[in-house]
Amino acid sequence: LTKKNIGKSIAIVLDGRVYSFPNVEDAITGGISSITGNFTFEDAKTLASVLKAGKLPTPANIVEQAIVGPSLGKKAINAGLTSLAISFLLILAYIFFFYGKSGLNANVALISNVFILMGTLAALGATLTLPGLTGIVLTLGMAVDANVLIYERIKEELRAGKGLKLAISDGYKHAYSAIIDSNITTLLIALILMIMGAGPVKSFAVVLFWGILTSLFTAIFISRLIFEWQMKRKMTITFSTKLTENFLQNVNFNFTGHRKISYTITGTIMIVCIASFFLKGFNLGVDLQGGRSYTVVFDNTKITTPDIANALEAKFGTAPTVKFYGSSDHVKIVTKYRYNDSGEGVDKEIESEMYEALAPFYAQKISLEDFTDKEGIGISESYKVGPTVARDVKVKSVWAVILSLVMMFIYILFRFKGWQYGLGATVALIHDVIFVLGVFSIFDGILPFNLEIDQSIIAAVLTVIGYSINDTVIIFDRIREFISEGKQGKISNLINAALNSTLSRTINTSMTVFIVLIIAFLFGGEAIKGLSFAILIGVVVGTYSSIFIATPIIIDSNKRKEN
Repeated sequence: LTKKNIGKSIAIVLDGRVYSFPNVEDAITGGISSITGNFTFEDAKTLASVLKAGKLPTPANIVEQAIVGPSLGKKAINAGLTSLAISFLLILAYIFFFYGKSGLNANVALISNVFILMGTLAALGATLTLPGLTGIVLTLGMAVDANVLIYERIKEELRAGKGLKLAISDGYKHAYSAIIDSNITTLLIALILMIMGAGPVKSFAVVLFWGILTSLFTAIFISRLIFEWQMKRKMTITFSTKLTENFLQNVNFNFTGHRKISYTITGTIMIVCIASFFLKGFNLGVDLQGGRSYTVVFDNTKITTPDIANALEAKFGTAPTVKFYGSSDHVKIVTKYRYNDSGEGVDKEIESEMYEALAPFYAQKISLEDFTDKEGIGISESYKVGPTVARDVKVKSVWAVILSLVMMFIYILFRFKGWQYGLGATVALIHDVIFVLGVFSIFDGILPFNLEIDQSIIAAVLTVIGYSINDTVIIFDRIREFISEGKQGKISNLINAALNSTLSRTINTSMTVFIVLIIAFLFGGEAIKGLSFAILIGVVVGTYSSIFIATPIIIDSNKRKEN
């Protein structure tokens, strides 16, 4: 081509637009050519991109698509807002009940936190999804953690005989390291979710990330300002009520003395969970295995899932998975029928075939238009993920969990300057991950709600890692403090003392998060039930592993066990 056109111009055209028309100086014989001229760097970059692009336009295929009808979306949002309101009120009541007048200060900080967080999200233009609402609910519980750490430390300073002003000052000062360490670990998890997550998961991560930052600000600065204002006016400040003033004050449980029993129980549970992974497997969501998912609303409750599955199998030629979704007139259908085909025409064809199979199950006659308009009865939600996207999401999910565990080990190793701490924390975290996934494997099809593992459950597992390490760090921080103070004796006795001295704050921080998750599980709607259940299980097992796995491993991995 170039040999016959020396001295002439060749136009470089993409999608009908001429980007350049260089003159042919010499024939191209070796497959390599260059274009010279008075180009800026940006011009050269653009031209190189055009040359690499090849023949365009290329067809665009939809590899992932989610459509939610307005009626289902409104119902889900109302459920999420209801759980948020109830959680908020219960947390305010619990903190006031437990800490008395100082609890009111924490409540003011919590209310400020909600306004600052919502303002921050609005300023950033963040998209608020249902998992995002769950993130706000979870933030309410975790926002109280810093206040609990500070208040419990102030109570210790008061019991040591210090005056109120000095006790408050030292309480804040001595609580800082535990607050910073525990929140940085959760921030790292939120960052991983933001980088590796997508859609609703990213929304959850963004809310969690900014919620932690605003919680730190309100707990450390706003509550402190209120205390300073109250002390200047010589107002009465209390840190407990009559019912809670001696809560776990003089306990002396021998946690580490029975560690062999806890090892045995833990090992047995882990074997059962891992066996279930291989024998039963998981109920993977569409976003992790690919396929099509539909939520279909019927006008009666006399339907049965086997009948619907048989009708669809006869139409599709492949058996779908059919389960009730929240109520007996809502059904979730998952199928791999033509999931690799794309295009609006394909989607309409499949919905038409579904209509033909499911129309006989309606008490009143329903038209194809009413069945597919995503309003009222009929298809209220549809979700399609191609095999390539599903494979990418699955790989990213596995790497996100592995990366989180590695980062937690490195951070603990760096902060506590001992591999024993990192080992104990990491083993406890692996235990928590296996336990949560084991519950989803073992009880799928047994519990009366969906235990499907999708992106939101992976986000929940990572959140559990962040929360569990948060709890562990609080205990490790007290062990480090005892060592820095030069306390002498057996390591097991020192760790027991650390566990007993932090037991009240461990119970209280877990309780506040537990309350909000119970509310989210009960009132948040079917869409976030799995997410809230996973974190709920994780909070319980994370508290257990911090006490009965992470700290005993420090003893058994230390060569000098006696002193």
